[in-house]
Amino acid sequence: MTRHLATLAVLLAVAGACPSPSKPAAGGDPLLPAGDMQDGPPGGFDKGVVTATSEVAADAGRQMLRLGGNAVDAAAAVQFMLNVVEPQASGLGGGGFLLVYIAAEDKTYVLDASERAPAGAAPDMFVSQPDAEVRGSSGYIVGVPGTLKGIATALDRWGTLRIPSVIGPALAAAKNGVRVHPLLAEDIRSGRLDHELGDPAYDEARAAFRPENTPLVDGDTLIQGDLARTFEIIAAGGTTAFYDCDDDSGLAQAIVEAQRATREANPDGVGSMTCDDLRTYEVVIRSPLSRPYRDFTVVTTPPPSAGGVALLQMLGVLERFPIGGEDMGPRDSQTLNLEQEAMRQAYADRALWIGDPDVVRVPVAGLVSTAYIDQRSQSIELGVRMPEIVAGDPRQFDPTIRPDGMIAPVTGGPRDVGGHTTHFNVIDSAGNMVAWTSTLSSAWGSGLMVPKFGFMLNDSLANFNHRPTRSNDPAAIDPGANDPAPNKRPLSSVAPTLLFADGRPVAAYGAAGGSTIPSTMLTLTLGLVDHRETLTEAIAAPRLTLQNGSSTAVTGVEPGLMLDTLEPLRKLGYSFDLVFKLGAAQIAVRFPETGETYGAADPRRVGGVAGLGR
Repeated sequence: MTRHLATLAVLLAVAGACPSPSKPAAGGDPLLPAGDMQDGPPGGFDKGVVTATSEVAADAGRQMLRLGGNAVDAAAAVQFMLNVVEPQASGLGGGGFLLVYIAAEDKTYVLDASERAPAGAAPDMFVSQPDAEVRGSSGYIVGVPGTLKGIATALDRWGTLRIPSVIGPALAAAKNGVRVHPLLAEDIRSGRLDHELGDPAYDEARAAFRPENTPLVDGDTLIQGDLARTFEIIAAGGTTAFYDCDDDSGLAQAIVEAQRATREANPDGVGSMTCDDLRTYEVVIRSPLSRPYRDFTVVTTPPPSAGGVALLQMLGVLERFPIGGEDMGPRDSQTLNLEQEAMRQAYADRALWIGDPDVVRVPVAGLVSTAYIDQRSQSIELGVRMPEIVAGDPRQFDPTIRPDGMIAPVTGGPRDVGGHTTHFNVIDSAGNMVAWTSTLSSAWGSGLMVPKFGFMLNDSLANFNHRPTRSNDPAAIDPGANDPAPNKRPLSSVAPTLLFADGRPVAAYGAAGGSTIPSTMLTLTLGLVDHRETLTEAIAAPRLTLQNGSSTAVTGVEPGLMLDTLEPLRKLGYSFDLVFKLGAAQIAVRFPETGETYGAADPRRVGGVAGLGR
């Protein structure tokens, strides 16, 4: 068997399929059991698949595929629809990262549509307000939104349909109403919508989701007339209305006015975004990061996303261990011991080194270099919990940076299991792939809805350092990589990822969950590659996250991790905190030889898989 066929056979085993993906073996399961899919034919879809956090959003993508659109067109429709069905998680007022594989070019692109700080941002802009909730719900926390410009750029470069077509399903849904699902109903009661009663800037969202002071509940119909009008404006005029304050619609001016609101307890929290900040916002096309892992190549996002760097680092330091072998199954204590140590290293590096590469010098080449990763890996020992893990020094392995002075002993940031990000994937019949992670940052973002236009504004600037860390002390150098600065993008955790086999993409996947995303992506990748789990097994498997290298750092664990697994880890010095849900992942796969596609959506969220063919 050639290496290519052997690699595909591995992935078939990973997904729980027989050697012939169109026919299950006697007594065996197809690639993804039909009972686990919406419209899931036994042989998979042969004309494309969409996986998302919402069935309605996944179906919007399928509609574009049915119209003859490609993966980029379908992804744009999914993103617009998510603003309707998950308005608390993503939408026009947020940003995100797209990983796009174009089959005709055999090339992968990263489209960075993340939010950017206004020109008026300053390193110490958040210092005067110690309360995180007050900061996060004041106008100065709003970054210049990138989602719409990201959609438009993706369509212009790689799509076949235009905005009026791809926005159509979302426009109809906003106008006619959608069913409130359980997660949205739960979030409507969120404290982020409780602030400044009687203040019009904060009342706007309450009026939409708590009409007459009565929160919408599971099963209610949500009609969003203001959002529908915004979609109509965008369908008619494209991005101009959103980013140009001179546009007659008044949309851009309303965005600027909305972020000038602030909490009564935070008079310094007025947003500084101007019409010029909106007008000059641009997305950035970046080169993806990649590293081999076992028989595959993992391709993911670069900074200012820290998630991709962390994923490649964690996989790299673990590759020398026989994960997936005897006594190293997905939930064996030895495996989890190694995973936690790898997480501690990656999160410590993230806290010191990762920021916006357009503003600060980030030693990316060093962080993902084989020499640096081997150095970090050698400090990990099976059966040992290191007392403290601090950031390493990748500068000596990065030709772009001169390693002057000693670095500060940074162990990582505080653990945060929040984040109402969304992730979705699309694969079309030509083999084009999109993995897209989109966010408002926290649930409901800043809690500010643009009056009369019906969408929430992000709180993404909360992802900057609360207090600037930059230090030129030669005994404790800190680049302040994630300190606030004018026109700077804050650090992100997202990691939309593609998995390649013998040079051809076979899987697109990613996750939601704020700073837990890198640890979720590690668990998912190990499940697929090392543990040979089916798609649904890998998605549903219980997770853990450890985001700090300090001696007192606590691991967040989901209920599915058993006490008999955790007890040996406690004896090594780990401590645990039960977390009901860690993130939400989505995955789509395609077999190049047959063109068959399959998908799985995380049961932690509503989830949806939709496809064409068979």
